[in-house]
Amino acid sequence: MEQTLNHWPNQKKLTVMMTIMFEIWSEGKAPPYSPMTTALKPGTPDLLGISWSQYGGKTGIWRFMRILNDTGIKATVCLNAKCAELFPDAVKQLHGQGHEIAGHSYTQDLVLPYLTLNEEAEVIQRCKRIIENAVGTAPVGWFSPVAAPSVHTAQLLAAEGFLWHGDYNDTDLPYVLETTKGKLVAVAHSDFTDNRTLRSSPRDFYNVYKDTFDYLYQHEAPSLLNLTVHCHFGGRPLMSAMLHDLLRYMKAFPDVWFARHDEVARWVLEQA
Repeated sequence: MEQTLNHWPNQKKLTVMMTIMFEIWSEGKAPPYSPMTTALKPGTPDLLGISWSQYGGKTGIWRFMRILNDTGIKATVCLNAKCAELFPDAVKQLHGQGHEIAGHSYTQDLVLPYLTLNEEAEVIQRCKRIIENAVGTAPVGWFSPVAAPSVHTAQLLAAEGFLWHGDYNDTDLPYVLETTKGKLVAVAHSDFTDNRTLRSSPRDFYNVYKDTFDYLYQHEAPSLLNLTVHCHFGGRPLMSAMLHDLLRYMKAFPDVWFARHDEVARWVLEQA
C-alpha cells in the first residue's frame, strides 16, 4: 500500500511521537524479561522480577514527567488500566499535565489473542471505563500488550469510538483503516524500544534514534518517528539520561512536530 499522507501541520518535515508504556503485571507475576541474567526454575516466585516491574509506577513515571516538563513535550501514555487503580495520583497528574492516556489492556500479561471475542470486548470496555473514571475522559487510542491484537481488535475498538490503533508495522506513516464498525487510524509502533538495551549500553538507544532522526529530517518529508520507553526500565536513571539528551537534541531543530498519538490521528482523519 502506497503511503498517501502528504504533509504535516504547518508543513513540518518530521513528526516525533513520544510514547510511554506504563505497565503492570498480574498479582504474583513478573515480566518475562529483565536485566537479570539467571532465570529461576519454573514455578519459583520471582520476587526481584516483580519488584523490578513495580518501579514504573512508584518511581519511573515521575521521572518521565520531569523530563517531559523540562523539554516541553506532551506524550502518549499507553496504560495498563490496573495502573490507574494502583497509582491513581500519577495517572491524574499525567492527564493534568496534558499527556494522552491510551488503553493497553488491563495488565501486561492479559494478551488479546488468547481471549474469546466476548472476553476481549469486555477487556476493552473495562479498560475504557477505568481510565474514564480515573481522569474524566475516555481514551481514544489503544496499543495491545506485546503489540499483539486479535483478528477482532480493530472492529471492537472502532465500535467503542476509539480513534487510533497502534498495533501496526506495515508502513512508516499512519493511515486510515476501514473496519465494519467505522474508521481507525493505524499507527506503527517503534522498531527499537528501550528494553532492547537491557543487557547492552543505553547509549545504543540514543545512537539509534539520533541517527534515525537525522536521516529522516534530512531526506524524507513528511516522516514520522515513534520513540518508545517503558516506565519500569526507561524511567531508571541509566536510560532516562539517554532519553533526556535525545529529546533536548531533537527540540533544537525547526520543522519538527512533537505530537501525541490522538493529535496525529485527528490530523490524518482530517486529511482523508
